Amino acid sequence: MSQTPSNMLPLGTIAPNFNLADTTTNKNLTLEDVKGKKATLVMFICNHCPFVLHINSELVKLANTYKNSGVGFVAISSNDVVNYPQDSPKLMKEQAAKLGYPFPYLYDETQEIAKAYDATCTPDFFLFDSELKLVYRGELDDSRPSLNKPVTGNDIRKAISAILENKEVDPNQIPSVGCNIKWK
Repeated sequence: MSQTPSNMLPLGTIAPNFNLADTTTNKNLTLEDVKGKKATLVMFICNHCPFVLHINSELVKLANTYKNSGVGFVAISSNDVVNYPQDSPKLMKEQAAKLGYPFPYLYDETQEIAKAYDATCTPDFFLFDSELKLVYRGELDDSRPSLNKPVTGNDIRKAISAILENKEVDPNQIPSVGCNIKWK
């Protein structure tokens, strides 16, 4: 299992817009459609990565905890589905239904959005404030599939809580680690 760290896009970066197909509804969604009033978490994930499989239940809990607090959530898969058919839009829809994703699961067929966000791995997280300025990019928490640590979502939960409490998000952030995005 190869480990790729996230690139750590500069804090303050404005969230790149997108217009992508939501595999759960078959409708296209933009950043404006999914953004939250107070914050927006953009997550690059996929169906097959063991790092994502390890944290999927926490992603569901996280979204269910904060979605009614003005935080928008969206997941994007940018993997090459020719070489990784388990990440196809049809199977993305099935995965979202099976796991009860309370957020849209978008397909980035051209991989342009992953490149715009400088996403490199799954999972890769980008938290933006109400003005869509990047305030957090990094790990969900310090658990990994090979470690014997519980999945808590602590790092992202602290960042979201800081935003909701009108406090500064700690700029000392640890990169996420996961499988590399499967580029075409």
